[in-house]
Amino acid sequence: MKKWLLSVGLTAGLLSLSACNSGGSEKVVESKAGDITQDEFYQELKDRYGNQVLKEMVDQMVLEKEYKVSDKEVDKEIEKIKKESGGEDAFKQLLEQNGIKDEKVLKERIKGMLASEKAATSGVKVSDEEAKKVFEEKYKTEVKASHILVDDEKTAKEVKAKLDKGGDFAKLAEEYSKDPGSKTKGGDLGFFGKGAMVPAFDKAAFSLEKGKISEPVKSDYGYHIIKVEDKRENKFEDKKDEIVKELKQQKAKPIQEIVDKLRKKADVKIKDKDLKDALKAQEQQPMPQ
Repeated sequence: MKKWLLSVGLTAGLLSLSACNSGGSEKVVESKAGDITQDEFYQELKDRYGNQVLKEMVDQMVLEKEYKVSDKEVDKEIEKIKKESGGEDAFKQLLEQNGIKDEKVLKERIKGMLASEKAATSGVKVSDEEAKKVFEEKYKTEVKASHILVDDEKTAKEVKAKLDKGGDFAKLAEEYSKDPGSKTKGGDLGFFGKGAMVPAFDKAAFSLEKGKISEPVKSDYGYHIIKVEDKRENKFEDKKDEIVKELKQQKAKPIQEIVDKLRKKADVKIKDKDLKDALKAQEQQPMPQ
């Protein structure tokens, strides 16, 4: 995530600076210790990150040319993120925490992500039999649960004792839980299917009756106290699109192979010698095992 966000900022910076061809000597920093010009700043960015950022820009350019992504598709993803983050205010906070300037920047990155997804899954087939099997295993039954996550068993037992005495689950979640994604929502995790959570959590959540609260459940994250708020039985048709998308992603083709072919098709030529040499050297490095 950090690498991805870094490239967002660097890409924007390189684009804006490279557009200032006639004003390269303009100062971006003035001080008693010396000045820094646009040319100097641009050169430093290029030397440090140029090949990484340029490669990402070219890859995104050729992908989006071949695999069109509509504004409607991007907006749908944005709304999904807003809903999962807990509303407009929480969404803005999420952007700020991750160093994303605004929604416009996020939309551009999502557009690139969706183009990559379309490229990697183009031509990939999923049969109804495959989808129905996954539905039966993971999506037929879903539970809506809340949890309180703490570090140690002693604290977990303390919280459970308070709940047994009639304590408010949501308030105790806000007070005790160390899960930043759910504590401000009273521990609410929403609906999820089998296999979505770690095994111990999954087993406990699906064995509880609606309205019941578990004993402390140990996982790699700490100790959970789980409350099942609701259960529902889904219809295959309601989950089919989601399942097909998931299975296509599992069967996806290597994106780099696709991008390499699209580059050749687009006849990409890098005019800057430094960046051309740096990219060539990077591409000749052996792939990690």
